[in-house]
Amino acid sequence: MIGTKNNNGQKETVSALVVRAAGTNCDQETVHALTLAGATCDVKHVNEILTGRIRLHPYQIVVFPGGFSYGDDIAAGKVLANELRLRLRDQLQRFVESGKLVIGICNGFQVLIKSGLLPGFDTIDSEQLATLTLNDSARFQCEWVGMATEKSAASWLDGMPSTLELPIAHGEGKFITASPKVLTLLKKNRQVILRYAPMNPNGSEAAIAGICNARGNVVAMMPHPERFVTRFQHPNWPSIPARPNDVGDGFFFWEKAVAHAKTLSQGVAR
Repeated sequence: MIGTKNNNGQKETVSALVVRAAGTNCDQETVHALTLAGATCDVKHVNEILTGRIRLHPYQIVVFPGGFSYGDDIAAGKVLANELRLRLRDQLQRFVESGKLVIGICNGFQVLIKSGLLPGFDTIDSEQLATLTLNDSARFQCEWVGMATEKSAASWLDGMPSTLELPIAHGEGKFITASPKVLTLLKKNRQVILRYAPMNPNGSEAAIAGICNARGNVVAMMPHPERFVTRFQHPNWPSIPARPNDVGDGFFFWEKAVAHAKTLSQGVAR
């Protein structure tokens, strides 16, 4: 919990909503990561939002976690993406336009791409401009990979380590764009946040592992930062140099997200 106080002397907290659906399986890890970083979390089924029982606006962060939403029927993340695009478009558009954070991890990345929230040249793109498709290996890959962070439009991520090691777990993680123009715009707008390095495990264009929208407040990646928030989650943890509180590489992402959301709650976000 964030420990600062507002002008009325009340303790301020950052509220995060973790959205699950049938097949989501990383919601509890995501809650754990956000809680360690200082947020308070609610986990809600997407149906509670679709029916209006839960609204997005009270939260500073909305996260679509990893898993296999609706069994990845049709294509990975497609069914949940259609629900967001067809039934929550206005609410999501207001949330993004307010500057608050939307985060997608693995299946959440697939959902945000296929709903039009990413690449996000507009608030919600009118057509799908990229996708995450079958890995070049033509198989599900579950392994630890290296990546490099990029200076991006998501400036709230500035100061993260220049290199990270995180686990991936996907069969459809190959990032491709609809045309060379889309890839050019992503680079021009500084919308790439992570690239696989030194190896590209799935064949993604330009080794892209994560992107943000043009504004920098919708962010998604295929690797799982919630699965490496303490060094003891790494299979070779005894060989990892100790850090304060024994944090793992993924913790820095969640720490940055919560810190940025805190500035939003204080009304001082850039």
